[in-house]
Amino acid sequence: LLGKIFASKKIIYGISIIFIASMPLYTAAVLIGGARFIETTLGIPYMTALLGFAVIVALYVIIGGLIAVMYTDAVQAAIMFVGMGILLVFTYIMLGGVTAAHSALEAMTPLVPDNLIAMGMTGWTSMPEFGSPLWMTVITTLVLGVGIGVLSQPQLAVRFMTAKDGKSLNRAVPMGALFIVMMTGVAFTVGPLTNVYFMQTSGQLALEAAGGNADSVIPLFINSAMPELFVIIFMLTLLSAAMSTLSSLLHTMGTTLGGDLFSRIKGAKYSVRANQAGIGIMLLVSILLAVVMPGSIIARATAMFMGLCTAALLPAFIHGIISKRPSRLAATWSIFAGAAGWLLWTVFAHTAESSALGICNMLFGVNTLVSSPWCYLDPLVVGTVLSVIVLLILLPLDKKRVTKEEQMALQ
Repeated sequence: LLGKIFASKKIIYGISIIFIASMPLYTAAVLIGGARFIETTLGIPYMTALLGFAVIVALYVIIGGLIAVMYTDAVQAAIMFVGMGILLVFTYIMLGGVTAAHSALEAMTPLVPDNLIAMGMTGWTSMPEFGSPLWMTVITTLVLGVGIGVLSQPQLAVRFMTAKDGKSLNRAVPMGALFIVMMTGVAFTVGPLTNVYFMQTSGQLALEAAGGNADSVIPLFINSAMPELFVIIFMLTLLSAAMSTLSSLLHTMGTTLGGDLFSRIKGAKYSVRANQAGIGIMLLVSILLAVVMPGSIIARATAMFMGLCTAALLPAFIHGIISKRPSRLAATWSIFAGAAGWLLWTVFAHTAESSALGICNMLFGVNTLVSSPWCYLDPLVVGTVLSVIVLLILLPLDKKRVTKEEQMALQ
């Protein structure tokens, strides 16, 4: 879409490389989430759950294509909405009501671990200290990473393009807004409240009860606290969420590899078989990542992917859809600056990734080149600011704007 707007094959190839390099990371995180819950609920080995889950999604995406993605998404969304509503109600009932639950959580403030206090945490019912490392993480990684990052998700753009017309999109806005509030609101509410449940039942915080793996907290809570019938309902809810996201990711990765890259480089016509092969290849890469990635990685991997997409694509995307004569030059360099800024900050500054990658330590003998709290500033912020600055500088300098004829001529 961006390549068409700016009539540039270079943009198509550049964005394709970004997607192929980063989307498997997010896909692996979604696979891990689904597989961990299946493992906990059904008591089967993690690898069996992972492979079975991946194969089921891959089959209906490869065979059914985008039509299958659309119809399964609709059914899965309904299951998710009902399941999350039940989860919220059951959690409050189990903890004695809304007031009692939140009062109990607030009373647990003295139990905040020392390492989190040092990072600025003030409790589960209050914001971290302004400007502290934890505040930087919560705001720039979780709030901005997911809240702003979702605007530039390629798999979501594919879904929007299936709408028949503008009226269809307008009709979907109220339900979409309610759905987003329900999904994120319930997750961000129930997550902290699991600490109350585990403290009352086992005398431990949620992370301790889950063996230190944050990815296992919610599955453990569901299996320990909820009636058996709801465990089944929530398993369907969580798997629906994971399958809905996976199907769109796999379809987008497949069309990127098979259509945007392979078909264009070979000069061949758009091929369904090439897309299907692309889906299969990218699925294998994602499965390998899901096997080797460490615990407590789901939120981090999600924020990384959304951060890169935001930094590289969002400024150029907004310019492209609001401008009648978009600038190819400004968009190209904006995308490059955003991606490069995000990558450099990830490798050399943001301690969560730079420490794990080890490149900064190998070259300079330290895990990060910046001091606290800036080493907790998410790469999304740095990359997006650079992208916007480059776009604004080059826009008035570019006198040769893209015409409608150039847009229509690009195949």
